[in-house]
Amino acid sequence: MPWKKYLLCQISVACSLQGHTMSLSLYQKQYARSSHAQDLGTTTSQYQQEKQRSAVYTHGSAAYSSRSSAAHRQESQAFMQSSSASYQHGSQAYSFGAAEYSLGSEVSRKAASAYDYGYSHRLTDSSLELEDYSSKLSSKQKRAKQSLLSGEEKENLPSDYMVPILSGRQVHVAGTTDTEEERIKEAAAYIAQKNRLASVEEMATSKQSAISKQSKASKHSVTSKRSTSTLQQEETFEKKSRKVAIREKAERLSLRKTLEETQAFQRKLNEDHLLHAPDFVIKPRSHTVWEKENVKLYCSVSGWPEPRLTWYKNQVPINVHANPGKYIIESRYGMHTLEINACDFEDTAQYRASVMNVKGELSAYASIVVKRYKGEFDETGFHARATTMPLSFAVTPYGYASKFEIHFDDKFDVSFGREGETMSLGCRVVITPEIKHFQPEIQWYRNGVPVSPSKWVKTHWSGERATLTFSHLNKEDEGLYTIRVRMGEYYDQYSAYVFVRDADAEIAGAPASPLDVTCLDANKDYIIITWKQPAVDGGSPILGYFIDKCEVGTDRWSQCNDIPVKFARFPVTGLIEGRSYIFRVRAVNKTGIGLPSRVSEPVAALDPAEKARLKSRPSAPWTGQIIVTEEEPTEGVVPGPPTDLSVTEATRSYVVLSWKPPSQRGHEGIMYFVEKCDAGTENWQRVNTELPLKSPRFALFDLVEGKSYRFRVRCSNSAGVGEPSEATGVTVVGDKLDIPKAPGKIIPSRNTDTSVVVSWEESKDAEELVGYYIESSVVGSGHWEPCNNNPVKGARFTCHGLTTGQNYIFRVRAVNAAGLSEYSQDSEAIEVKAAVAAPSPPYDITCLESFRDSMVLGWKQPDKTGGADITGYYVNYREVIDGVPGKWREANIKAVSDQAYKISNLKENMVYQFQVAAMNIAGLGVPSAASKPFKCEEWTIAVPGPPQNLKYSEVRKTSLVLHWKPPAHSGRTPVTGYFVDMKEAGAKDDQWRGLNEAAIKNMYLKVHGLKEGASYVFRVRAVNQVGVGKPSDLAGPVVAETRPGTKEVVVNVDDDGVVSLNFECDKMSPNSKFTWSKDYVPTEDSPRLEAESKGNKTKMTFKDLGTEDLGIYTCDVSDTDGIASSYLIDEEELKRLLALSEEHKFPTVPIKSALAVEILEKGQVRFWMQAEKLSGTTKVNFVFNEKEIFEGPKYKMHIDRNTGIIEMFMEKLQDEDEGTYTFQLQDGKATGHSTLVLIGDVYKKLQKEAEFQRQEWIRKQGPHFAEYLSWEVTGECNVLLKCKVANIKKETYIIWYKDEREISVDEKHDFKDGICTLLITEFSKKDAGIYEVILKDDRGKDKSRLKLVDEAFKELMSEVCRQIALSATDLKIQSTAEGIRLYSFVTYYLDDLKVSWSHNGTAVKYTDRVKSGVTGEQIWLQINEPTPNDKGKYVMELFDGKTTHQKMVDLSGQAYDEAFAEFQRLKQAAIAEKNRARVLGGLPDVVTIQEGKALNLTCNVWGDPAPEVSWLKNEKLLASSDHCSLKFEAGKIAYFSVTGVSAADSGKYSLVVKNKFGTETSDFTVSVFIPEDEAPRAESEAQKGNKRSK
Repeated sequence: MPWKKYLLCQISVACSLQGHTMSLSLYQKQYARSSHAQDLGTTTSQYQQEKQRSAVYTHGSAAYSSRSSAAHRQESQAFMQSSSASYQHGSQAYSFGAAEYSLGSEVSRKAASAYDYGYSHRLTDSSLELEDYSSKLSSKQKRAKQSLLSGEEKENLPSDYMVPILSGRQVHVAGTTDTEEERIKEAAAYIAQKNRLASVEEMATSKQSAISKQSKASKHSVTSKRSTSTLQQEETFEKKSRKVAIREKAERLSLRKTLEETQAFQRKLNEDHLLHAPDFVIKPRSHTVWEKENVKLYCSVSGWPEPRLTWYKNQVPINVHANPGKYIIESRYGMHTLEINACDFEDTAQYRASVMNVKGELSAYASIVVKRYKGEFDETGFHARATTMPLSFAVTPYGYASKFEIHFDDKFDVSFGREGETMSLGCRVVITPEIKHFQPEIQWYRNGVPVSPSKWVKTHWSGERATLTFSHLNKEDEGLYTIRVRMGEYYDQYSAYVFVRDADAEIAGAPASPLDVTCLDANKDYIIITWKQPAVDGGSPILGYFIDKCEVGTDRWSQCNDIPVKFARFPVTGLIEGRSYIFRVRAVNKTGIGLPSRVSEPVAALDPAEKARLKSRPSAPWTGQIIVTEEEPTEGVVPGPPTDLSVTEATRSYVVLSWKPPSQRGHEGIMYFVEKCDAGTENWQRVNTELPLKSPRFALFDLVEGKSYRFRVRCSNSAGVGEPSEATGVTVVGDKLDIPKAPGKIIPSRNTDTSVVVSWEESKDAEELVGYYIESSVVGSGHWEPCNNNPVKGARFTCHGLTTGQNYIFRVRAVNAAGLSEYSQDSEAIEVKAAVAAPSPPYDITCLESFRDSMVLGWKQPDKTGGADITGYYVNYREVIDGVPGKWREANIKAVSDQAYKISNLKENMVYQFQVAAMNIAGLGVPSAASKPFKCEEWTIAVPGPPQNLKYSEVRKTSLVLHWKPPAHSGRTPVTGYFVDMKEAGAKDDQWRGLNEAAIKNMYLKVHGLKEGASYVFRVRAVNQVGVGKPSDLAGPVVAETRPGTKEVVVNVDDDGVVSLNFECDKMSPNSKFTWSKDYVPTEDSPRLEAESKGNKTKMTFKDLGTEDLGIYTCDVSDTDGIASSYLIDEEELKRLLALSEEHKFPTVPIKSALAVEILEKGQVRFWMQAEKLSGTTKVNFVFNEKEIFEGPKYKMHIDRNTGIIEMFMEKLQDEDEGTYTFQLQDGKATGHSTLVLIGDVYKKLQKEAEFQRQEWIRKQGPHFAEYLSWEVTGECNVLLKCKVANIKKETYIIWYKDEREISVDEKHDFKDGICTLLITEFSKKDAGIYEVILKDDRGKDKSRLKLVDEAFKELMSEVCRQIALSATDLKIQSTAEGIRLYSFVTYYLDDLKVSWSHNGTAVKYTDRVKSGVTGEQIWLQINEPTPNDKGKYVMELFDGKTTHQKMVDLSGQAYDEAFAEFQRLKQAAIAEKNRARVLGGLPDVVTIQEGKALNLTCNVWGDPAPEVSWLKNEKLLASSDHCSLKFEAGKIAYFSVTGVSAADSGKYSLVVKNKFGTETSDFTVSVFIPEDEAPRAESEAQKGNKRSK
């Protein structure tokens, strides 16, 4: 399709376009390629480079509590979807990538509940597991930049998995035990761990696309057939016949099917080992919301097989189809949500989430309370009193907003970086409605811990985009990053995982750097440093670690140990008391020493008590004075022995002792001496002979490994050395902490096209487990890559960044302070692709109902859905005669979507068995096992059973209330209602009288019309669709009487307008209690009501009386003879009470017209209201955003007391004028006010209107548009853009733009008729965009814009298609060699124009014989090999999107005969051409040969029938002889041989082939030369033979 051209008609430009005017062709190039080629190329390049360089990383332990735990959440999807976008070739790949990118947003909101749960419950149970859902992320992968910072500039940031309530720094204070700390770490690591199961997005790979294209090309090739196969990465090409190609393809398909069946069988073998009961990882939380708001309940569940979740409201299953749009239920990857739209009072209920699988069932409960604003709520403007505005309506400093919606665009993805590089995470935050000068709260989290800005981490908020920048990455920065945006009371968040690879080692083969160097314990004498071992050892085992220290304020590093330590914990001694130090650790193997870790946080060599003292007491400024005080000297006291001496830690390198100071110590400080002796002796030796200790802890070195010791401690001061403490038990020097055992049962399972979920059996009896490292390897490569660089806890991890279609194996090893375990056994190989398979069989097939010739079956959904939704079920049945089953038969041809199906046309009294198979997008699953036999017979128990537990209350002389419970058996169908019968106690059974003509759904009834003093009995019958069931047991007899002293519920409205129901009882027992009910349901949990009882009185107060409170309110008194009373609040009573409440609270000034706003000329704004009347003393206050405003330059006020009109004028509306305007009136005691809320879209619309009126006035002072830009479609199917201008002059000129790019034109506008036009020929989707025309001169300028996008573009395209359809020519008939073609020409064709064909009123079914298509401007219908059945009327229908246009032709009679005859002629001509004799090849044009040599030529010929062959020499017939042999074999090959050629054989030769369809000649020249000539004879090049066909 040629590029469209823009033609300017009837107008011209008055000035030349300069500089920035771009040519049309350049404009179109940029328009066509800017968003496609560059983005696709850049994205694909980044993806491929990252994929080749990166190790296989995953997020593993990042706590992903369902799109949430502030950082554990969406980790998943990010890279799983982003890296698998499959970047295909051309525009298809780009479109597909864009579609993948757009999927991202729905998920991040679901993460919030998990974070809130972890925050509010302070999770510490490491057994919990949370699952991650992702969102739908962009397919473009982030790339970090190389940092120029040195290694010494590293700073340690907290990277251990911490509970979200903890701070980012690990501060250990006295009283926190190692066990408690470990529990905290395990809890957070758990939250991080299961945070990963990502959403599965299926994407086709580019490799598969390429193979598909090659396959199609090979099928349609006419000249040659080429098959491509890959063997050991080498391509070989060979010519193959069609049979060989088909056979090889069938073999490949058979092999692939065998592999898939084997893999499916192996997966089934492992399923039983994974079964476990369902469990709630995150339970739904209760909510209190305002009416008309939406609310979401979240929960996350675990279990295998995947549990099935059902939502209940007040124990009744929620049916989304019964209330379309009310409920939205979603379940994705273990995260389940129930969304309730536009809540009303009926939604106040208890909600239950019930999960079930084959291992059990579990429920969790949450309550939703819907509150109603006390007053009239206007959904459009919220015209309510400001003083009673619901607090949940997001209050801002500039007014109120009904609700903020937060969206994330251009989001950061799962990212890979390298140590030392820089990286930036960012996304654009869109908040609606937008409120000026009110910015959201932005907070970043890593693994649930808030990220604090530092010199290594910077946060930035530009007003639209939030970014988090790392200036120097370290492995400690690896984790799940979450951005949380809060606006008012609303928030949303989004998460993605960041992986950090090891930096390149300075020495090849050296180990990677350790991580998480932290201080475990610190005092005056030593500091214990701990760290985590790296995942990469450089190819040889790590021999140990060197610890370096550096005093804060210097840059001098010194090594703390001469011999490498293997234990990941070490006490550093030789410190100066009060100085602060930082530490780093380096790993060493036989190759060399690796890079150092990130430095630790500064640690002071002080006792914890001294640290606390320094922190709690602020330092005073130096005053220049020294004050000396004197104390009376006291006699020194020799300190007693220390207590509680114990060995807190023992390794092969050192032993740590800890004790408590003695109680007898005097007033001066004490110091300590440590002594040791060999076990079994009493030969005590002092360890610290030179300097006594100041701290009650000490680390001993230089002990003999394997030897046993005992230890004791003495105290000393100026009075002397005290007695020793009790000796410790025997301590053997050596590592008490064992290296964990290797994990077991490594099971990989498919997740997405680029990720695999790996699960394992945790190491047994592992102590102080830090976590696990996972590695992956491509099958057969022998090269292992780490999947994580930070140990993860738990037994499940997702490995990202894998290559789609590759086979991988995995292994795992555990790590604690003692070291890394042995590797686990390698897992089975698994191919990386999306985990979608056919579902497992349904189960629990039951007969729900049986008739004479039909049965209704029900079953349960399969345990395993195959990773996709179930799309339907198929039912089979078979007869069972004398216990022998027959053949299976299909019960339904079309899949049924429900889990129930009625099978008809069965035989009465015949026994049947049934089986059910489920289907999803992957195909039909295996059928279930045969059900137990069911007999097809009419069931007789169709009606419900009798209701139960009848009782009565509120007995009065003419009425009472009857209650009951539903029947135990509901019959064939659910109970739809109840009938209540009554008779006097002594009456006969035929005197039962029904109290209700129609069935009632309530399980209570107030009976009226009783006779005072009469005795009555009652019964209740249940009814369903089949009929009425048996009556219940009788209730009564009961005498209709009002007992003496009976009191009723009384309503009261106090001076504050509070409405309450009051009841008093004089016959209470000591154990009696009041119970309030609404509609006979207890109200104790209702947030709308508050009950208070004191003595024999009770009061129930309405917090906010409204329509939700309509009903019958009852007060029952327990432990009495049925004392109760009720009060009915219907609509009339509600109105009365509300009016009475309002009257008591506020006497008001009557308002005739509420506060309104209007726009005056030139954009002035008038606020006004009208009261019924205003007295001379009426005072009016004008309030804006709760601040009183007064008359001045900005505001002009006016009050007309005669008419009651109050006005305020403003010249213009600015951004700071957005908010709430209130006119407050006070006339004596009476008050009144009227409020107008101008916030969000309402204010913007008003501001825009005011600005529009002002600009209109200004605009019309200069050249302007009298009619703005519009379009029309010409008869030539071109699009004409036109506008009408006014108030122009000679110097006025006009400029056209499209998508902010100027369209250059050469013609000038004369403006004679005031019409300007722009013609666009052959309009198509490429011309969609925003068109703008600018009118300009020295008086000003005006512009008009026309958006031809979305619906506007569709409307225009519909009109273009209509004109194209009208341009279609009449259908014509054309004969071809293949058949008959019907065709019509249009001006030009667009895909938006839908074409359909019909034959004799029936739509044409397209087959290989009958085809439809478009070639250029020709629309055609091809009928190959026509038959008489093809005669008739053909109609071509062109649908433009609104109207159908038809063209008809009659292909019958003479028209058909002539077309058919022409077809036969052309067909025969084609056959003749195909079968005529021809030379296929083999003969050269020129043959140069030495005299005496033999000449042999072979030529392939073709013809059907086989051609006759003859040879010519110099145009004369050549006969075969001994010297010149001529042969023709098999009708296909001709041989030409000359033995001993001579000069006489030189000449021109011809091969003539001939059959009945034609003749062809092929010429060649033979040149014989004699070698004895001195110079080679120059042979003139013979003219190439030309083929001559007859």
